[in-house]
Amino acid sequence: MTQRLSFTSAASAVLGAAALLLFAPCAYADELGGSGSTRLPARAGDFALKIEAGVAFPLSRPQSRLFDVGGGETLKGLWAINPYWDIGPSVTFITLPSEEEGLESGQAWAFGGSVRLKRPHHSPDGDKLANISPWVDLDALYVRTGGLDRPGFAGAVGLAFPIGSERIFWLGPFVRYLQIIQGTPAGFNNNDARILSLGLSLEVGSSVKREAYATPPPADTSNIFTATKETPACPDGDNDGIPDSVDRCPAVVGTLDSYGCPNYKKIVVKPDKLELKEKLYFAWDQATLQEQSFPVLDEVVLALKDNKDFRVQVEGHTSSEGADDHNRTLSERRATAVLDYLVAHGISKDRLASKGFASSVPLDTNETVAGRENNRRVEFVVHFKILDGGSK
Repeated sequence: MTQRLSFTSAASAVLGAAALLLFAPCAYADELGGSGSTRLPARAGDFALKIEAGVAFPLSRPQSRLFDVGGGETLKGLWAINPYWDIGPSVTFITLPSEEEGLESGQAWAFGGSVRLKRPHHSPDGDKLANISPWVDLDALYVRTGGLDRPGFAGAVGLAFPIGSERIFWLGPFVRYLQIIQGTPAGFNNNDARILSLGLSLEVGSSVKREAYATPPPADTSNIFTATKETPACPDGDNDGIPDSVDRCPAVVGTLDSYGCPNYKKIVVKPDKLELKEKLYFAWDQATLQEQSFPVLDEVVLALKDNKDFRVQVEGHTSSEGADDHNRTLSERRATAVLDYLVAHGISKDRLASKGFASSVPLDTNETVAGRENNRRVEFVVHFKILDGGSK
């Protein structure tokens, strides 16, 4: 009962579970001819609540000598970083009944943070792994046992199976190892406490998002002399591993986190616009672009050249300071100045439009200096596959 879990065996368990985190072919999209939609990956900030209930076994002395098999529960709040990784707080309670009648049971409360690696939840309904989502997590913990406060850590592996087509609920088995670091308190046994828990976990989150696609018409087979060629189930024109039915930038290699678009340094391709990571700067109360804005606009030019089907509306916005007529004229002139810059650097004018909104679409409050500064901005609303219309 006092044998330590070796690092090699623990690492093997983690690597074995991680090896299952593989996509079946076309794991990004449902099979064609099915529901007429593709499942989209989790977005940063998506939340899920996870509850684990199980049987707890003391592995080390003196706990294994003093206490019998007990039980425990773990509650986690998990926020998605991307389709693979989640982070969030963790709370665990474990109780072990005493083996001797009349003695108090052993109890431990553990609080901390958790990080989880999982197989993404948006696999197709008919994939070869039956939608199983293997997962591995690690916790850094503060543990309260009796009157003592101690550090600890935990690690777990498990499998999650979706319940229902919306995949709001996920249920499956888990194995969790908890180690409480005893330290060197005077008068106490200094061996670390080790507890193994086996049980079931239930995860509740938001349903998997879907995007409709048009199912291609059946092939014309009336001419028996027509050459036939097998069409791949998930067309991927840029060969970046993300099917065209999901890929926001189907003509250029990208990443899953950016919906198939490249990870540019100064801009981000969002579902509704090209978002600038840096502000554009103009001369005070004028429509003259300042030189420090050029690197950002050069990357906008690159993104538009990479994605020749994008049409962009350049939108100018101001704070509420000043007269409305003046602000509207200034916002329109600044949007036009940006449009002229894009045209001068090789973007066809028929792909561009500009409009000034003055202070009618604030991003922040106009009651503070910082808020008014945030409201003075230029935005790039993308039309075509990402959005059918501009700002309202």
